[in-house]
Amino acid sequence: MSDFEHRSTEEEARDSTPGRSWTPREEPRQDALRRYLAAVAAAATARSAEEPGPGEERPETPVAAAPESSAREPETLRVRDVMQVPAASVHGDLPFLDVAHTLAREQVSAVPVVDADDHVIGVVSESDLLAKAAVMAEPHRHGPVGRLRQHRLYEKSHGETAATLMTFPPVTVHPAERVADAAWTAAHARVKRLPVTDHRGRLVGVVSRRELLLALIRDDAEIRTEVESLVGGHLLDPRAVEVTVENGVVTMAGRLDKDLVPELLTSVRDIDDVVDVVDDMEAV
Repeated sequence: MSDFEHRSTEEEARDSTPGRSWTPREEPRQDALRRYLAAVAAAATARSAEEPGPGEERPETPVAAAPESSAREPETLRVRDVMQVPAASVHGDLPFLDVAHTLAREQVSAVPVVDADDHVIGVVSESDLLAKAAVMAEPHRHGPVGRLRQHRLYEKSHGETAATLMTFPPVTVHPAERVADAAWTAAHARVKRLPVTDHRGRLVGVVSRRELLLALIRDDAEIRTEVESLVGGHLLDPRAVEVTVENGVVTMAGRLDKDLVPELLTSVRDIDDVVDVVDDMEAV
């Protein structure tokens, strides 16, 4: 079971303590999160660079034709490569209790709400249902409702169906979008699951933050394959160097011409998702 899936309340509390150092057991997760955030930040930077300046119009370029980065392999992944198909959904007229049963049956925190033609019109989540349950338990809340957002949540929670309880407009992504861009969208909107829609707004799948995370972070085996390929391009006999990778840290051992070592190490450090390089080579 992945460390991203199940963590105790105690671990969550420790993570929120300012200045707390990471334990050795937690360091791999720290490295993975750092790489994930770096990928999301790179996507945000790319988005900013593509934003039109004052008085300029955004070019009408289809999402599928968006330029790919040859420098970072995970950015070439598309949402369609990692999304869940088929995607669970509910119709707008589904009663509150049936929506709750759907979330429990599908073991998800939110589901898209669709109309008769399968267009996504909103998303209903555990938070929406909790607000509804709170109003059912205490229909007359004491004191004035606070901020505008709380007021809207309170008013919405009087609804009885998915369409009246849902959050809208929905935050969606297209199957052809880059995974890194979808990760940025999920982070910016603070949602755990994104409906995936076609160009007509119809539901074709759903993608979760965990799926985006795993897609953005290459595992050690993939990193090792790229390092070995790089070593093979530098050396006549790639077997002269043994490569191991653990949590993104590349260890290189063997006997090698001292003039080749610095260039080879620099090239390996430049590989995306490499956290560090340990030089155990003997220069000859």
